[in-house]
Amino acid sequence: MGTIWTPDLNGKAGPKYLRVADTIRTAVFDGNLKVGAKLPPVRELAFQLKITPGTVARAYSILTDEGVLQAEVGRGTFVAERQSPVMDDVWSRELHLQQAKNPHNVSLFSPRMVDAGQVSALREAMEQVAKGDPLMFLNYPTRDAYQPVRQAVVDWMEGQPLGPLTEADVVLTHGGQNGILTVLQVLLRGAQPVILVEDLSYAGFRRAAEMLRAKVVGVAMDEHGIVPASLELAIRKTGAQVLCTSPEVHNPTGLYTPLERRKEILEVVQRHNVQVLEDDCYRMGEARAPSYRALAPEISWHVSSISKSLTPALRVGFALAPKGRSQDLRRGAEYSYFGLAQPLAEVTRIFLSDPRTRALALSVREEMAKYVRVAVNALGGFELVWNDEVPFLWLKLPAGWRSAAFTRAAEGEGVQIRSADEFALRDGRAPNAVRIAVNGHVSLKRYEEAMLRLRALLDNPPEQISV
Repeated sequence: MGTIWTPDLNGKAGPKYLRVADTIRTAVFDGNLKVGAKLPPVRELAFQLKITPGTVARAYSILTDEGVLQAEVGRGTFVAERQSPVMDDVWSRELHLQQAKNPHNVSLFSPRMVDAGQVSALREAMEQVAKGDPLMFLNYPTRDAYQPVRQAVVDWMEGQPLGPLTEADVVLTHGGQNGILTVLQVLLRGAQPVILVEDLSYAGFRRAAEMLRAKVVGVAMDEHGIVPASLELAIRKTGAQVLCTSPEVHNPTGLYTPLERRKEILEVVQRHNVQVLEDDCYRMGEARAPSYRALAPEISWHVSSISKSLTPALRVGFALAPKGRSQDLRRGAEYSYFGLAQPLAEVTRIFLSDPRTRALALSVREEMAKYVRVAVNALGGFELVWNDEVPFLWLKLPAGWRSAAFTRAAEGEGVQIRSADEFALRDGRAPNAVRIAVNGHVSLKRYEEAMLRLRALLDNPPEQISV
């Protein structure tokens, strides 16, 4: 293509270097600039656009760091070959529109998945659905119509330690949070039922309980999860009906409950006829121990989704009932939201049945792990809990920092993270710690820059004493 191509910046907002970079990136992704095409020299493009050469050089540098362009000494700048498994990096366009507003900010509030090709696969699935039976777009959901979708979920979960599982055991939900709410709707009875959670726990448990007018009580935990003696005491005091827990990937600490501790916990709840709701939504890799459903199939409810393994955008989750309770769970879902929209359910079936999807999930894990390692390299000198297959890290703050003050200071540096206070009960006590999520929508370089900003804060705690 030579140097004839010139970007059109008309109608674009934000800093000029980002506008140039975004326009070139869009041209590459849309195919208007092919692999190997040569970009205009910096000074030539600057002259054509009536901007400074430094602005163009900065845009080229951003795209070179991202791997969109490659610079060859003495030859010029060219559109690079795609080196990553990303097939359609939709994030870059949206990301740089956001950066144009504030290019310094990096949100690490919640995990954001990389695009390892699942966007293209979903688009293909949606195209198939769009060309499918017209009645799919006119009818109410029916249980029989969803049998193939449920079977696809069972096939997707094959090999996971969930105990015996058939399609009749699966209830489709609008993501994991909806699955939790649906299970609690089925289980809770009485004027003010009680659920138990870890002292630090996923806020979604509490929010679902509050919507159902339930009381939430915390249970003490250690490095292995719930302390059985504390669980026994809490059940005796409150008459709790349900224990909500995340033994594989505890949110927010990232800890894991080993098999022996799980057995001890089950001994307690089985004595008191308490039901167990296991939230397995944050696990990206293989399970390290049998689920509660496999260990105690008569009292264990299991909720998972594809939000952390593939995409949260579909809002599709899977709820599994204990032995003999599937009909209760199906009825609860039908009475609550009637079922997933049939086109959405069909997209899910096609997506999960696609032979490429398992490889895509593995690619997502591998790409997300790169971000985790970047964070560990930057923050590893501090007390950090992490795992390559968990999309967040738990950082215990050094002396001199309180979690609320640290999160405010981090936000002042353009990095948004969550304080431990957000995971504690209203009357509970939170440690001086923060949760740092992986954001796969930003480049590794920008993520590393955010980690280095956090490290600079950690290395320099405030010296003043408030009185």
